[in-house]
Amino acid sequence: MLGEFEYLLITAAAGLGEEAYGAAIREEIEATTGRKCSIGALYTTIDRLETKGLLKTWMGDATPQRGGRAKRMVRVTPKGVSAAKAFYDAVTRVSRGASWVTNRTGSAS
Repeated sequence: MLGEFEYLLITAAAGLGEEAYGAAIREEIEATTGRKCSIGALYTTIDRLETKGLLKTWMGDATPQRGGRAKRMVRVTPKGVSAAKAFYDAVTRVSRGASWVTNRTGSAS
């Protein structure tokens, strides 16, 4: 099963589609969670997920905006999609029994 940060990274990459690369994924995670994401943690996790076959990366073209450096592009594999769906489904199932879930008590606590 994925960890929380792995799930966030895969989900951000999937949402970014063709624009998914390290800095954009980092910005998306920080914007949606309100938490800082170190570049080291990001690329360590990208490497781990690629090793597991959940992501595929390649070097894109160099851009003038990046001082001639290439972007490391990221694509979620079908195996990554399945892993993210499994994580989401598990969190949804376990949350159904929590007292703070709106549908259970009729109001959020």
